[in-house]
Amino acid sequence: MPDPTTMPPLLSDRAGVNDAVRVQILATEHWSLLATRSMTWNEMFSRAGMFLTVLSAAVVALALVAQATDFGDNFRIFALLLLPVVLLLGLGTQIRLGDARGEDVWLVIGMNRLRHAYLELAPELEPYFVTAHHDDPAGIMQTYGPDARVTPSRILAGTPVLVGVINAVVAGVLAGLVAEAFGATTAVFVSAGVVAGLAYVAALGATPVRQIARIRREWPPRFPG
Repeated sequence: MPDPTTMPPLLSDRAGVNDAVRVQILATEHWSLLATRSMTWNEMFSRAGMFLTVLSAAVVALALVAQATDFGDNFRIFALLLLPVVLLLGLGTQIRLGDARGEDVWLVIGMNRLRHAYLELAPELEPYFVTAHHDDPAGIMQTYGPDARVTPSRILAGTPVLVGVINAVVAGVLAGLVAEAFGATTAVFVSAGVVAGLAYVAALGATPVRQIARIRREWPPRFPG
């Protein structure tokens, strides 16, 4: 049998772990979450910028083709080939932006828990924190900024919603062009476009609600305020 006196200490043996070591471990995890959050936001901006660039290029291309063909059959063929690509890119961008926002909430929860650990070690530092040290919904919103609340204006101003509105318009235009290609009247293809846009909003508009419900279900607060 091995000699117990020569065996290395078990990880569960915390006799030699002082507060300085604990703070170092917590700070390492904090910086890791902060770096991940920074990369997540950079990806969100890059994806949104890429989509808007492609959308702008598509609009310019459609305008040039429309001028050259006088909105004839060649224009409709070109639009029917181009707009599905734009819509596919927009759909992927919207889904990724929604996932990234969920990941960002998860990272904020982690950092709030770490701040709670900091204040357990040094409670006298609480007056110097402007971000929250609770991982409940109120604490999450406090970390996002002063007076941060889930309001209609805040939701509508979010990048995923703006991208979703653009996608709904593209889906409506594409549906109208398809209806027109089959010989529909003006009233019919306009109605088809409106219905398609509204259907797109209804189909993907509930995604953030489901995402918030999943986060609350899978990550219940451990340190509520």
